[in-house]
Amino acid sequence: MQIKSSRRSNPVRTTEMRARLLETARKLFIENGFSATSTPAVVAGARVTRGALYHHFQDKQAIFQAVIEAESAAVAAAIEAVDAPDMSALQRLLAGAMAYIQAMREPGRVRLLLIDGPAVLGRDQMRQIEAQNGDASLRLGLQEAMMEGAITSLPLPVLASILSAMFERAAMEVAEGSNHTEVLSVIEALIKGLSGAMAAAAP
Repeated sequence: MQIKSSRRSNPVRTTEMRARLLETARKLFIENGFSATSTPAVVAGARVTRGALYHHFQDKQAIFQAVIEAESAAVAAAIEAVDAPDMSALQRLLAGAMAYIQAMREPGRVRLLLIDGPAVLGRDQMRQIEAQNGDASLRLGLQEAMMEGAITSLPLPVLASILSAMFERAAMEVAEGSNHTEVLSVIEALIKGLSGAMAAAAP
């Protein structure tokens, strides 16, 4: 009779160790910032060896980038989660915008993605990360809305870039203490304004 080993496989232990390193690094980056966070502090907090850390990450910046990528992916997942088959393109845009602001309320996320991320990795690297996550959803949503005639046809790259900047600024406003409901109301009005309905209603 064979007795199954209760020990976890190497791939499982490796995955768990990497997750522990990322969780610890995230906490320290939020509390202390990138510059004041050391790899020995990450090692101690994650309860792993220094060799284990460098097995997964080349250096502190590589750990930081992995944290940023995970945060960006989490925001994108939150946006995708509110999508529903029966929504119109405009409804998808609105729901996605609200989901973004809500996801960015996660403690420390604004600092990581909007402040420290660009400062440490550079704007170009951040754009590449964003392009694989939330920005991709935004472009697709805008393109769909234009094709449906739900919003005015405008240059897609420019519109997506401007709206993305608006969402980031809105997330920072909420993080700095602005009323969450008021910020969402402004975003909703601006997105609906892309349909031309506000202009048509003006005297």
